[in-house]
Amino acid sequence: MLTPTPASVPPPELRHLNANGLRLAYFEWHAEQRGNQPTLFLIHATGFHARVWDQVVARFAARHVIALELRGHGRSSFAPFSSWQDFGEDVTAATQSLGLQGAIGVGHSMGAHALVHAAAMLPESFARLVLIDPTLFAPEVYLHAPPVNQAPHPVSLRKNRFESPEEMFNRFADKVPYLAFQKEALRDYCVHGLLPSPDGQGFHLACAPSTEGQIYNSARRDRTLYNSIRAIDRPVRVIRARASDPAILPFDTLGSPTWPAVAQEFRRGEDIHLPDRTHMLPMEDPQLTADLISQPAR
Repeated sequence: MLTPTPASVPPPELRHLNANGLRLAYFEWHAEQRGNQPTLFLIHATGFHARVWDQVVARFAARHVIALELRGHGRSSFAPFSSWQDFGEDVTAATQSLGLQGAIGVGHSMGAHALVHAAAMLPESFARLVLIDPTLFAPEVYLHAPPVNQAPHPVSLRKNRFESPEEMFNRFADKVPYLAFQKEALRDYCVHGLLPSPDGQGFHLACAPSTEGQIYNSARRDRTLYNSIRAIDRPVRVIRARASDPAILPFDTLGSPTWPAVAQEFRRGEDIHLPDRTHMLPMEDPQLTADLISQPAR
C-alpha cells in the first residue's frame, strides 16, 4: 500500500479559508515557526495539488510553510473562470486572508502566473518570488489572444476514476510526464490527488479532467498580466526548464512554457536556465528545487 511522505516528516495541517467567494484549502507545516523566518508560500501547477510539494518541504527543517490549493484543485471549491487572472485574484485574496508579510512566494507553472498578480497587488506580502518554469508567454500572445476554445482539450479525456492510489501510481509510473517524477513525489501525487467518489466506488481525481482542460484552453487570456509583472519591485527568480519540442503533439508536457526573455520584464528579474531539467522540476528534483528557493536573491 502506498503511504504519504515518511513519518520522519511531520504531516501538515489541512485548513480552509474564504477568498474571492471560494472556500480554498491549504496545508500548513510548522505553524509555530511563523515569524522566525520568512514563510514559504507555495502554489502548485495546473492539475496538481498542494501535497506535490511534500518532497520539497521535507528539505526545509522546521520551516513555516503554507501550500495553497487553487480553485477546482485538491480540496478547494470550484467556480467558473474566464481567464487566468481569476486565479490571480484568488491567490491575492488568500494572501490577504493569511496575513502574509515578507513571505517567499514560490509558484510552479500556472501557479507562478497566479502568484505574479498577488505580488503586484500586495507588495508588502512578499520579500521575493521564485517562479518555477512559469507559464508566462510573450506580451503579444495576450494582446492577440483568440476566443476561448470551446472544444474539449485533449487532457479532458484522461482517466478520472481509480480503484486506489496504487492503481494510479502503477498506471502513471512509466507515462509522460509522470516518468520524470521521483518515485516519492509520484507517490505523494497519487496518495493526495484522489478523493472518494460520491457513489462509494473507488476514487476520482481531485482536479477534474474537465477543469484541467478548461484551464489550458484559457491560458492565453490575461490582458493584465504584464501590468502586474512590471509593477513588482521585488527580486524575482525565473527558473526555466528545457525548451518545448513542437514536434510533440498535442503539446510537450515536459517542455518549458516560459518566454525566455520574461525575466527581463521584471524590475529585478533573474533568469536561471536549466536545459537538463523538465517542466516538472519540483517533483523531478526536489533537492535542486529547495536549493533554488533557499538561495538569496542576487
